[in-house]
Amino acid sequence: MRSEHSTAVVSVSLDDAHRFSKPAAPRILLLEGLGAEGDAHAGATVQHRYHVKKDPTAPNLTQVHLIPSELFDELAHDGYTVRPGELGENVTTRGIDLTGLPLGTRLHLGADAVVELTGLRNPCSLINGYQGGLMKQLIETDAAGRITRKAGVMSVVASAGAVQPGDIIRIELPEGEQVPLDVV
Repeated sequence: MRSEHSTAVVSVSLDDAHRFSKPAAPRILLLEGLGAEGDAHAGATVQHRYHVKKDPTAPNLTQVHLIPSELFDELAHDGYTVRPGELGENVTTRGIDLTGLPLGTRLHLGADAVVELTGLRNPCSLINGYQGGLMKQLIETDAAGRITRKAGVMSVVASAGAVQPGDIIRIELPEGEQVPLDVV
């Protein structure tokens, strides 16, 4: 029997258009090297509009966006109401410090799907249009001037498979030096 604090998928979301939030889905299909089937951000090359403007031929390192549901709990404490998919993520997790994992970590989602972490999501100003002041909650600067980004992590699909709420997540750390995630 698994504990209440096991690492699991809470929700999955996708959208076929470039909108801020993604509606929840009963399951998503991750396609190797592409992303979530039917999602506007899926593709071998960059799909985020900001990155396309810079270099449309660059590899897509932001195929699948993951956010911990614990962030929503923290935001609720500060007066914000945010639900899975509303910050544009494809996979909402529970029980994992996603932003604390190193570059190249592989997350096994359910039976077959595997994503490899490529970096931190750098939240954009559209977040304040969604809920005023939310950007400041997602990018903090501590007393020493260090910036902490809390808007989740980005990844590429290493192995295809279906992902749905309730799927267990297994963490596979990369071998060798553990490099912290940076903005991608």
